Amino acid sequence: MTIELLSAFALFAFVSSISPGPNNLILLSSGIAYGTKRSLSLLFGINIGFMAMILAIGLGIGELFASSPNLYTWLKWISTIYLLYLAYKVARSSTIQTQQPHKTPMTFTQAALFQWVNPKAWSMALSAIAVYAPSTSMESTALIAAVFAAINLPCILSWLLAGDKLSELLNDEKSVQYLNYFLALLLVVSVLPTIF
Repeated sequence: MTIELLSAFALFAFVSSISPGPNNLILLSSGIAYGTKRSLSLLFGINIGFMAMILAIGLGIGELFASSPNLYTWLKWISTIYLLYLAYKVARSSTIQTQQPHKTPMTFTQAALFQWVNPKAWSMALSAIAVYAPSTSMESTALIAAVFAAINLPCILSWLLAGDKLSELLNDEKSVQYLNYFLALLLVVSVLPTIF
């Protein structure tokens, strides 16, 4: 991979990782509800799950979707329904971290598996391989996955930290509820481009 291509890819990885989407909104919400420390499994599940997705796409799953467009359509609808369910769960969450000792955020495994029903993750991973991978070799795919994961981690961490910090400013149940309604609405809006 040339320096020019690597630079372009790094910029793509940064912009797509830092911009709002299902992963970042869930991290923000988890930071508010549970704090940073309790949400680390979610953070690493997203990062490593997404890296695994890039590897799988680069090593052949992308070809499966190219040869079976109906499979992609089914995945799109399953993803959309699941994200709408998550938006509902975010909207129904109404307490902040100090009041939820018995509840837990999404686990590492749940977060890793969530990548497979996250339309933005699919779009990012497919674009990374199709546009920036110089070849479909294991080395090229591994480089794309590793660079993306390295850039992605601090980007998504910033959303988790922002949620944790935001929880300090939310001093009553009503404020938290309104924020959760807003985050749920943003999650629904992030799904709309996949439907139309």
